[in-house]
Amino acid sequence: MIASLLAATLAVAALAPAVVAPPVPTAEPPSPAEIMALPEPLRQQFHARVLSTTRAPEQRLRRMVDFLFSPDDLGMGYDIAANHTVAEAYATRKANCLSFTLLAIALAREAGLQAYGQQIDDTLAWRQAEDTLYRTHHVNAGVRLRGGRQLSVDVAWDQVIARKPPRQISDARLLVHYYNNRAADLLEAGRLDDALRYAEVAKRLDPAYAVTWSNTGVLHLRNGDGAQAQAHYLHALRLDPSSPGALSNLSAHYQRTGNVEAARQLQARLQRVQAKDPFHHFLQGTRHEREGDLERAVDDYRRAITLFPDEHRFHFGLARVYSLMGDHRRAGKALARAERLSEGDNRRLYHAKLDALSRLAH
Repeated sequence: MIASLLAATLAVAALAPAVVAPPVPTAEPPSPAEIMALPEPLRQQFHARVLSTTRAPEQRLRRMVDFLFSPDDLGMGYDIAANHTVAEAYATRKANCLSFTLLAIALAREAGLQAYGQQIDDTLAWRQAEDTLYRTHHVNAGVRLRGGRQLSVDVAWDQVIARKPPRQISDARLLVHYYNNRAADLLEAGRLDDALRYAEVAKRLDPAYAVTWSNTGVLHLRNGDGAQAQAHYLHALRLDPSSPGALSNLSAHYQRTGNVEAARQLQARLQRVQAKDPFHHFLQGTRHEREGDLERAVDDYRRAITLFPDEHRFHFGLARVYSLMGDHRRAGKALARAERLSEGDNRRLYHAKLDALSRLAH
């Protein structure tokens, strides 16, 4: 997961040897080369288990994916908090979407494959820690084969709601996500000076990325420097005038400092951005549902569906609220739509709920 820090709150990617503890993160950020470096034991294991068994690029890719996931090889597991370098991911066998992507790209390139990072901007994944709110993006590894075929390798494909396919990004942007994520980790740990060191590396590596500037503004705000925070939010908005994080952060800053009119104008801009965001409406729906405001929850879920009609979880949310309201007919229609749009375990779940709802109606 890739953190985008919101400051109102703070906005923010067994053939194995014995697993050893990862290196303790230091105040000095690792270089890009250090982040991507393959440890020699991993390189040797990969050559023995994958590269010595096949030469065809597509077969190497398939074997590499097996190598990543098989318990007899690396047996990588997903951990949202595992913001690791390649070496740390190998040492712990844990990775989030970003560190898994770094590992997959490093191995694919070792195999002679054309590999690169991919980013999905429009996703739904939020988490909250104390008074910090994080909205996350998602990354995975892309591999281009002969004939122009492009395949993706993803550790968390079933945990992300996305509107658009992934797009290729540069190595610099991919590594910026690492530094931003580590800065967010260090912020949570109360190590603000160290967090700012990572953020400064991210700014130098890819100075055109608005999220980094908005996140760094949050770090300065937490460090008691409101002037630097404001300057960073303003720069983020020059880079991306519709950045939700920067709009929210700067609006909250103006509100706190008494610039009420400027805050109002930014809030109006933010609302125009959010009006086009189905994930915003879905999250509002879940909040209103929890609070028992079912009529507003229905409105929110229906707005989300209008903007993104093919997401089964939106229809399931609407069905859930209709059921709470005792409107079994509309709940059944929404559930049936959710079932048609889903597959696997989700489809079986919706089918079972439809059967139960049908019995209630009769």
